Amino acid sequence: MIPLIDDLSLGMALLLFGGCALVIGVVGTRLTGIVDDLADRTGLGEAIAGAVLLGMATSLSGIVVSVSAALADRPTLAMSNALGGIAVQTLFLTIADISHRRANLEHAAASLGNLMQAGLLLCLLSLILIGRFAPEWTLWQVHPVTPLLLIGYLFGLRLVDRSRDNPMWRPAQTRETQPDVPDERAMGRSATRLWLSFVALAAMLGISGWLLERCAAVIAEQTGLGQSVVGALMTAVVTSLPELVTSVAAVRRGALTLAVAGIIGGNAFDTLFVAASDIAYRGGSVYHAIPDTVALWVALSMLMTGILLVGMIHRERQGPAHIGFESVGIIACYLAGALTLLMAP
Repeated sequence: MIPLIDDLSLGMALLLFGGCALVIGVVGTRLTGIVDDLADRTGLGEAIAGAVLLGMATSLSGIVVSVSAALADRPTLAMSNALGGIAVQTLFLTIADISHRRANLEHAAASLGNLMQAGLLLCLLSLILIGRFAPEWTLWQVHPVTPLLLIGYLFGLRLVDRSRDNPMWRPAQTRETQPDVPDERAMGRSATRLWLSFVALAAMLGISGWLLERCAAVIAEQTGLGQSVVGALMTAVVTSLPELVTSVAAVRRGALTLAVAGIIGGNAFDTLFVAASDIAYRGGSVYHAIPDTVALWVALSMLMTGILLVGMIHRERQGPAHIGFESVGIIACYLAGALTLLMAP
């Protein structure tokens, strides 16, 4: 199967790439309702369910792309997909903001859990940047930053969960604030059936990611675009489609906290793409095997997350074009990063 896929023509690779994008988009839409019901049915709440369940499930296709690329000795594709995905998912939050016309989404979805997740994401991105500039030390071809990423992620989730149970800070409630209130209809649905549906849809995303990586390799080679551009601007966008459709769908369902948590939590989980790629890559430290244009996306993602965090704390009701100033800043950062990547030699 693998040799046949690797021998695809450019036309067939693009066609299969588009088919995977369609599957990922449709499956992502279905996942929103299931995770929203699971959040109510299990008592997890939208912030935790969005960060853990929705964030992890919608990230499956992306992590398969990065790990498959690392195993195939394509570290640039692996890292550009992982880091470009974090940036584009943050960008997608602005689209969800646009779709919520009543007020700025970051104002209406005020949540301590989302603030904690954004802080966690900044810490994890900082670790990746440290790995990039630290000495190229490895143990069994794995850089010391890799286990720190996993430990930091798990410890951060524990802090988020504890802050939900015993909050030391609460956002001020306004007329536009949408609280996380369980839906009574979800309580009547079978938890077993919800979990089975969740697992089946997540598996479809994983398979789509496996096919995408092989199509991306063909496209990068035959078009001459290079792995950086294909990874950051093509596979990263496609594997991030679930975050886009789930966030917009969550806004339309009125699950505003879930919409924001799915993006931020998914981004925090996506930093583990880097850890998984470092383990899969057998050429040494994956942090040192990438060009500066790919490493730039770490700093760019940190800037975009910082802007988002400030926006969630400031809680502007209405901003330019009926979206918050943070959405305008995030759009500008992403466009600048994409232009820099396309103009790089």
